Amino acid sequence: MAFHVDHVVLWVEDPLRALEFYTRVVGLTSVRAEEFRAGQAPFPSVRLSEASILDLMPVSITEFVRKATGETVPSAAGRPINHVCFAMDRDEFDALAARLGAARVAMHTANDPSFGARGASVHWFYFQDPDGNMLEARYYP
Repeated sequence: MAFHVDHVVLWVEDPLRALEFYTRVVGLTSVRAEEFRAGQAPFPSVRLSEASILDLMPVSITEFVRKATGETVPSAAGRPINHVCFAMDRDEFDALAARLGAARVAMHTANDPSFGARGASVHWFYFQDPDGNMLEARYYP
């Protein structure tokens, strides 16, 4: 079996604020930003890789999602997902840390190995987006 993550949806209070964070600070490329601004798309996204994106879903759309899926949807941004981990090479990891530092975004780490899709790594840190969504950055040597 060879599944891959197509997209992850994060709840955000202000999609344009989140888009600015993920493009300017994290360094990702926007997807459907202009369509969202023009009212032609319900939310913008950012590209994680050729095969996956991160959707920045406004909390205000929760009623639409509830009706469409019949599911209970969280009412606050940044919940209930624990975290999303972005793997990258060392240069991208260092550049992301520098951009986060310049934007005064707190980063938290420990010296312990952290397990991920390609095994354990001691090269990782956590940070939060403006809505409190927890994110992890890592690279594998």
